[in-house]
Amino acid sequence: MRLQSTVDSTPNPLLQPWDSPYGLPPFGLVDPAHFVPAFNLAWVQHTNDIDTIVASTESPTFDNTLAELDISGRLLDRITLLFHNLTASETSPELQKVQLEMAPRLAEHENTVFMHAGLFARIDTLHAKRHTLSLDAEQLRLLERVHLDFVRSGARLRDKQRQRYGAIMSELASLYTRFAQNLLAEEASYALELQTEADRAGLPGFVLQAAKAAAQQRGLGDSAYAITLSPSLAEPFLTFSTRRDLRETLWRARVARGANDGAHDNHPVAAQIMALRQEQAALHGFKTYADYELVDRMAGKTSAVLDLLHQAWEPAKAHAEVDRQALTEMAVALGEPTPIAAWDWRYLAQKLRAQRFDLDDAELKPYFSLDAMVVAMFDCAQRLFGLRFIEQTEHVLHHPDARLWEVHAQDGALVGLFIGDNYARSSKRSGAWMSVFRSQSGHFGGTLPIVINNNNFAKASPTLLSFDEVRTLFHEFGHGLHGLLSKVRYERLAGTQVLRDFVELPSQLFENWAMEPEVLQRHARHYATGEPMPAALLDKLKRSRQFDQAWATIQYTGPALIDMALHALPNGTPVDIAEFEAEQCAKLGIPADIGLRHGLSHFQHLFCGSSYAAGYYVYMWAEVLEADGFAAFTEAGDPFDAATAERLLHTIYSSGNRQNPADAYRAFRGRDPQVEPMLRKRGLLAEATSA
Repeated sequence: MRLQSTVDSTPNPLLQPWDSPYGLPPFGLVDPAHFVPAFNLAWVQHTNDIDTIVASTESPTFDNTLAELDISGRLLDRITLLFHNLTASETSPELQKVQLEMAPRLAEHENTVFMHAGLFARIDTLHAKRHTLSLDAEQLRLLERVHLDFVRSGARLRDKQRQRYGAIMSELASLYTRFAQNLLAEEASYALELQTEADRAGLPGFVLQAAKAAAQQRGLGDSAYAITLSPSLAEPFLTFSTRRDLRETLWRARVARGANDGAHDNHPVAAQIMALRQEQAALHGFKTYADYELVDRMAGKTSAVLDLLHQAWEPAKAHAEVDRQALTEMAVALGEPTPIAAWDWRYLAQKLRAQRFDLDDAELKPYFSLDAMVVAMFDCAQRLFGLRFIEQTEHVLHHPDARLWEVHAQDGALVGLFIGDNYARSSKRSGAWMSVFRSQSGHFGGTLPIVINNNNFAKASPTLLSFDEVRTLFHEFGHGLHGLLSKVRYERLAGTQVLRDFVELPSQLFENWAMEPEVLQRHARHYATGEPMPAALLDKLKRSRQFDQAWATIQYTGPALIDMALHALPNGTPVDIAEFEAEQCAKLGIPADIGLRHGLSHFQHLFCGSSYAAGYYVYMWAEVLEADGFAAFTEAGDPFDAATAERLLHTIYSSGNRQNPADAYRAFRGRDPQVEPMLRKRGLLAEATSA
């Protein structure tokens, strides 16, 4: 049956069958005005699906309740995924207006489902007798996960508490949207114009090319140069510019994102989010929001998180003191002011790295063209998992820069679609992330996953990446593989829908292949000559891997500790966001010349949604798993060992949320993870074990 809804008397493409190849969304036909009527109809349809389940006169069974719930709301799912991907990757003022309207209404509908008394009664009945139902392992896992979803979403609340909980969820959704839109507005409006040759002093050609492209994108003229707040432009500028005054200007602009007085100030938004989260936790009976979140994480409790973070925190600060002395000596030798400041660290570290290892990022970048590194990550996926990627160029996507590949298994079967959207633009939020337009499942004979990776590389001709950006590319592709290789029956368990401190394992693990000499020798070729990276340069890169790791560890661990402190505040504690951050920086002893990777006013992980709230630690938790896990390949003597790769595919990349993540890891590694490989990788092992 063809659903009908119109905008200006034109059939709404969101409500028509998506009969384009592969069932891709009708990108070229969608207008922001289509979403409101489409959501209105999709919500009704989903509600009808739920009511049908509940109205059954049969006693609840797995098939008539859990399996039916997993396939309900197909129309709503596809519209919601498209909407969220567009608002993140290719937004507009019109779409942002719709987003502000829809965010609380989407939350309201979700709350209606989770608070549906009849539906929860059926699920609760099955959960109570789950061990007598003769369910297989995946069915039991689905039942347990769905039951927990409902409980954590307030299904056990009653009367006024239910009403208040729904209001909290709707208000939070609006605040998350406002936080994200405030940040995007500040990032999109900023450009540091480099008007003279003196302004551009010290910048290598690849930075100048990217700055010129950024200026053109912002309509500043063909001969203009501009540095934006995108890390792919800002960080190279902070690394190479000899203009200390301009480095300071840019550094302060990055720190101030979301903290400027006026319409885009995120401090009051974050404070409101925290007040509502505390109230949410209290309604669930938890003393803090961190306690509420960690119930559904591998870490389990705040003390486990802090134990891990502090194993790296104190050794990193000690290492940083040694590094600071060396950087200060470099500053003196260069005639730069001392003591050094945060806008000096990258610049001086690059000089010191060049001195110690005879290595310069400007020397490395020509060997890391984006196109070559995309081929490299595909090659690794082929050698590990037998995948082949075949580009398709005839299909309209959400933006002309996006590219589409068919993904085939070793036997030729189509296993999914992969979209790469790699360039920064003002209509795209900052950062790097993976998402899906359609999830894998076993429904309807099997649904084909459509996975997208978003990066924010500075576009140039050619686009050359730093080695950190190569790792980012591989990291997001690890997430992408997690979605593409998923092989489960139920969508709720598919792909990346795992515990938050496990979801970063497949992504961080895949980064290791970007650092394998065998991969670099094959793919790191000079963009102009095609010559492979010289063995001597490859050796320098390998020897320099632990360089400045204290700075990187502090930059990450500081925000992770502040995140936990913020969300571990007792319920009912008012928060002045700026004051709290300043107090925590002083308490932790965060070095002023290093600072934070994320200040609270622009901390998207925490305040653009709840997934990483009380959870920024998960990257280090997963790093423990990743470093210990990759050692399995080292022990096998081959980074592409077939038996180890097959075990990795079966237990991690394809298994979704079929089982407890600790059990999944043991199935791969044969034991629990050990923290020492992570500390050794960061160069922190000796101090950590003696502390």
